[in-house]
Amino acid sequence: MTPSPSLPIIALTLGDPAGIGAELIAKLLAKPEARQHAKLVLVGDAWLWEQGQDIAGVCVPTDPIGDWSVLASRSPTAPAALLAVNTIAPGRVEMGVAGAAGGQAALQVLNRCMDAALVGEIDAICFAPLNKQAMKMGGLQHEDELHHFAHYLGVEGYFCEFNTLGHLWTSRISSHIPLKDVHQYITQERIAQAAELIYEALRSAGVTTPKIAIAGLNPHNGDGGTCGREEIDTIIPAVQALQARTWPTEAPFHGPYPADTVFLKAQAGQFHAVVTMYHDQGQIAIKLLGFSQGVTVQGGMPIPITTPAHGTAYDIAGLGRANVQATWQALLVAARMGAAYRAARLARQAQLTTST
Repeated sequence: MTPSPSLPIIALTLGDPAGIGAELIAKLLAKPEARQHAKLVLVGDAWLWEQGQDIAGVCVPTDPIGDWSVLASRSPTAPAALLAVNTIAPGRVEMGVAGAAGGQAALQVLNRCMDAALVGEIDAICFAPLNKQAMKMGGLQHEDELHHFAHYLGVEGYFCEFNTLGHLWTSRISSHIPLKDVHQYITQERIAQAAELIYEALRSAGVTTPKIAIAGLNPHNGDGGTCGREEIDTIIPAVQALQARTWPTEAPFHGPYPADTVFLKAQAGQFHAVVTMYHDQGQIAIKLLGFSQGVTVQGGMPIPITTPAHGTAYDIAGLGRANVQATWQALLVAARMGAAYRAARLARQAQLTTST
C-alpha cells in the first residue's frame, strides 16, 4: 500500500515517563504499516524515546526536525519525524512510580501538541497513557486530561470521553463524579448533547449511517417508575425529542434500553454506539469485551485526540511486556478522524482563498 500525499499529520506523545508509554510508541512505530495511515511526528524527550526502544527491543529510524512547519512538505514515505523537547532529566524518573516531575513533563508535551493544533500544523493527537495522580502532582488544575484539553483549546460546548472498541463506541452523560451525584446530571439537555456529539464523531470516523442506543439509568429501565422515575421523567422524553428531529441519515437514536442488556444488542451489531448515563455503565462493558484493544477519544475537542483506554501499567513498566494493540487502534481512530478533520480544514482554507 502506497501512502497518500494527503495523509493527516498526527502527533504522537510518549505519555508518563515512568509508565509504559515510550515502550508502546516504540512498538507502534516498529510496525511498517503505521506510516500507511498518517504522517507521524513523535514529540518528547530524546532520551525517553531511546529508552522506550531499548525496553521494546526495537530500533526505529526517525528524522529529527526542529519545527512543526516542515511536516506538511515531508514525503508520506519518509520515516516518522522526531520533534525532541527537553522536559525532564532521566534521573528524575523512577520507573513505575507516579511523580510530579513526570506529570509536569507529560503536560508540557501535550501543551506543545495543542499549540500546534491551534495553528493548523497537525490534524490529530494520539497520546500514550498518562497518570492523573502524577499530572495533578505536576500542576494539573483540572479533574482530568479531558478538562485540561477543553480549557486549553477554548472549548465552550459540551464535551465528554468516548470509549471505543473496534466498531462499538460509547459516550456518557456524567463521568468522573461520585455515583451518588449521577442523578443530578441526568437532564434532557445533556442526553441530547452526548447523543449529538457521538453521532457527529461516528460520522467523522467514517460511519455513514450511525445507529445509536440510549441506555436507561435504573434497573429494568425503572420498572414503570417503581424502581426510579428518571426514564419516565427525563430519558424517554429526551429520546423522543431526538427522534423527532431531522437528521442527515435515517433516525439514528433508539431506546432507552435497560443497561444490563443494551450491550448485548450492540455486540450483536444492532448499534454502533451506546450513550450511557455514568462512567462504569459503559466502561465495564467495553473493558470486558476487549480491554487490550479499547480506545478513548476526547469528544467535543476541535481536533481529534485519542489514546489507548488502559493506563500507565506501572507494575510492568520497563519490563518489555506492554501490549501495543490498544495504541495501534488509537492510531487508526486518530487517522480516520484526522483525515476528515484535515479535509474539512483544507476545504475551509480554499473557500476563504476563493472568497478573497
